[in-house]
Amino acid sequence: MTGNRPPGRLIGSGRAADVYELGSERVLRRYRIKADVEHEARLMRYLWSAGFPVPEVYDADGTDMVLARLRGIDMLSDLTRRPWRARRHASTLARMHDQLHQIAAPSWLPRPLADHAGSTGDRVVHLDLHLGNVVLAETGPVVIDWSNGAAGPPGADVAMAALIMRISEVDELPLPVRPIAGRVRRSVVRQFERSVSHDGEPWLVEVAKLRLVDRNVRPAEADVLRRMIDGRG
Repeated sequence: MTGNRPPGRLIGSGRAADVYELGSERVLRRYRIKADVEHEARLMRYLWSAGFPVPEVYDADGTDMVLARLRGIDMLSDLTRRPWRARRHASTLARMHDQLHQIAAPSWLPRPLADHAGSTGDRVVHLDLHLGNVVLAETGPVVIDWSNGAAGPPGADVAMAALIMRISEVDELPLPVRPIAGRVRRSVVRQFERSVSHDGEPWLVEVAKLRLVDRNVRPAEADVLRRMIDGRG
């Protein structure tokens, strides 16, 4: 690992982590918050061995992970440039969910929804699998950011994705997209829910509760979640 000194050029930044160049074929993903990167890396290696498209993991320690560099942009970024791709990206996202939910969860994964009625808790779920976490790489779509990865029912994963896409704030939208952003967002969610195999509707309130305790949720988003939980959303 590289210690606390950034190893190279900053090439990406999310709500919880930054991504730096680490030579031409690798990147360093460094969390700005306390994170269990060894657990995240273990899950990614498990999925890699199962044939699910995730970045290859080379090392994980402290708040740092060294990953294979992906050549491409995420689907959300692509959509802000080319909003006419909304249905295509929503259908791809649904396919990634369906592919993931075929994978049995190993015994060591946490089960944050295990106490809720109807939860089988036997599939790998991402619990943050929206457009921004699917990279359109040269080899095809690749799913990133497995910090919330767990065992649970596929419907809960679908519900969380739809919830995030409905209410999350999107930073710095290009000016031409702003007038139609709401319409594009609704189109994506509708197409995703039509295309995915599992129904997320029964899980919306439960995943809203889970999302509310996520430290990366912004105040305005938290207000919407509380209204949903109270039956006012």
